[in-house]
Amino acid sequence: MTLQQIYYALTISQTGSLNKAAEILYVAQPSLTGAMQELEKELGITIFHRSGRGVSLTNDGLEFITYAREIYHQYETLMSKYGKAGKRKKKFGVSTQHYSFAVKSFVEMVKQFDTEEYEFAIRETKTKEVIDDVITSRSEIGILYLSDFNRQALEKLFRTNGLEFHRLITCDAYVYLWKGHPLAGKQSIRFEELEDYPCLSFEQGAEGSFYFAEEILCTKEYTRTIKANDRATMLNLMIGLNGYTLCSGIICQELNGSDFVAVPFEPCGDSAGSRMEIGYIVKKNLILSSMGQMYVRELNRYLTP
Repeated sequence: MTLQQIYYALTISQTGSLNKAAEILYVAQPSLTGAMQELEKELGITIFHRSGRGVSLTNDGLEFITYAREIYHQYETLMSKYGKAGKRKKKFGVSTQHYSFAVKSFVEMVKQFDTEEYEFAIRETKTKEVIDDVITSRSEIGILYLSDFNRQALEKLFRTNGLEFHRLITCDAYVYLWKGHPLAGKQSIRFEELEDYPCLSFEQGAEGSFYFAEEILCTKEYTRTIKANDRATMLNLMIGLNGYTLCSGIICQELNGSDFVAVPFEPCGDSAGSRMEIGYIVKKNLILSSMGQMYVRELNRYLTP
């Protein structure tokens, strides 16, 4: 097995097509097919299922690609640190739940580097994908929160996959809504006061579970709920439908605008576990890159009063 074969396999899995992969790699399709057949024969597994509509990963292939992506990431890291300079760009990625402070900190970090020498990526995405991106080394850092409700399940997932959680801040829950909302002027808001308004939450996909929810108190029985895929859509729903969401209250007005407010949530009864511990996950015993260290410093700078 060669690094070239690994790179070929990764490209095919990303494109889902031998034709497209061959174009990207500048190799003839028969050569690419032959390289994959040799790799599958050497490994004793079938990596790709081939059909008239393209190629897809088998169960064995999915597991192989997970390890292959990590190996190739380590190779790229070694080359960027010890290889000849050339035009190879150093890469740094962050995957995060939908937090404006995470984006703002990323912006401040990127400003300190020459983007011609580095390739940066930030992904606001589903909780499971935040975790998967760090497991597969697609991202060096993942930003998410723990609570009394999800802690046991997520920490077990972290241990199983060799991840560590590092706390950044602990905060109470807030109700986030449009400044024109009937409840926007209150000093605090109780759960029963929200019954007449739709609760907004981020879609977690087919594999989503209560433990992956970005909104605290996700097991409560809400009269009306609406799911969104991105922060901009959620903000529009807040204005158009007087919707709300429960969040950390850490809002970056520079990115979200000044038309929204965070009102303290007043817990009662079974809402008592409404504290959030926001932090970042990395691979266990990982020494952060210079970009990673600077990003964590920017996060702490933003979150420290």
